[in-house]
Amino acid sequence: MKIVDISEFYSPTSGGVRTYVEEKFKAAERNGHSLAVIAPGPEDSIERRGEGQLIWVKSPQLPFDTNYHMFIKKAPVWRILDKLKPDFLEGSSPWRGGWIAGTWPGSAPRALFMHADPVAVYPQMMLESYFAPDTIDTMFSFFWRYLRRLNDHYNGCIVAGQWLASRFSKYGLKNLHTVPFGIDSERFSPAYRNESLRQQMLTQCGLGPEALLVIIIGRHHPEKRVEMLIDAVTLAQRTRQIGLFIIGDGLFHKRICRKASQTKHVHIAGRVDDRELLAGMTASADALLHGSTSETFGFVVAESLVSGTPVITPRAGGAGELSSPQWAEIYKPGSASDAANALLRLAARERTSLSEQAYQAGLRLGSMEHHFERLFELYASMRKI
Repeated sequence: MKIVDISEFYSPTSGGVRTYVEEKFKAAERNGHSLAVIAPGPEDSIERRGEGQLIWVKSPQLPFDTNYHMFIKKAPVWRILDKLKPDFLEGSSPWRGGWIAGTWPGSAPRALFMHADPVAVYPQMMLESYFAPDTIDTMFSFFWRYLRRLNDHYNGCIVAGQWLASRFSKYGLKNLHTVPFGIDSERFSPAYRNESLRQQMLTQCGLGPEALLVIIIGRHHPEKRVEMLIDAVTLAQRTRQIGLFIIGDGLFHKRICRKASQTKHVHIAGRVDDRELLAGMTASADALLHGSTSETFGFVVAESLVSGTPVITPRAGGAGELSSPQWAEIYKPGSASDAANALLRLAARERTSLSEQAYQAGLRLGSMEHHFERLFELYASMRKI
């Protein structure tokens, strides 16, 4: 099967999207499929990915984040699709890329893959202090109408979490399919916990080995709520010694660095592209602190679990769906004080059993290989309808 993915948010510096797409190339080849990914970039070019190809279409930069480009014209993308003649077409964005894929006049069946909930990512985050989530959803009823119109151009809509399938169904999207992501339990594992690395991380936070080591991993974008998490740790530090080790980069990186400089025992590590080192840091932390309520799945949370690292997450979104009292503490979304209390509750628990429960929960998530097998089987079934 020749699959083409119009991936609007793939970038050499993107996090989860880049990781996912690179794994998808490998999985397509393993399963005997041909994959081409079309992405907006600085110049027209083609890169090989094994038997697949990454096709860049010259596009302008996003004005608020120069790590990304945005599709504008449909004609260059349509010309590529006409030449490739895909057996199946995937749109990976609800914005311009989604419309370009959905309205292409070719005959290939197609699916819209929703990797996020845009209302939860921005409006609910920005307005949560003023309105209840349901009220915000009602205020953005125009967006749900827009999404339904886009959905009508596709044979199906795919999400990776049941919470998002239920949410989209509530607002009228049709032909929904849940294909959960999986986790690489070989790359991330409790076996990579390293006391020497843990002490190095705490030293960078200005603390000794007796302190609690808490890690934050993710893009420095508003929906990740890193500044709120720093506030939560500041509150919790009144009760016990906590080192906060922050991995990531992005739009709000300078803001986060300024805030961290005013807080005790916080170290900003920046991007960590070495996946082996990242696996070691994840396993060596005593807990992961997470702020996003809008992720489809929550890769960082899943990677922490399979590393045997318990988590503190909001009671919402993909992260909340992966959390359970056996291996996590859960807090009210957006609340620094509630997050601080959750952090202290977890710090008071016995870590060995917490770690084992987290690890077993991570294993139950399955593998990315299984995810892609299910995804390609779904695409094949859509071709027969």
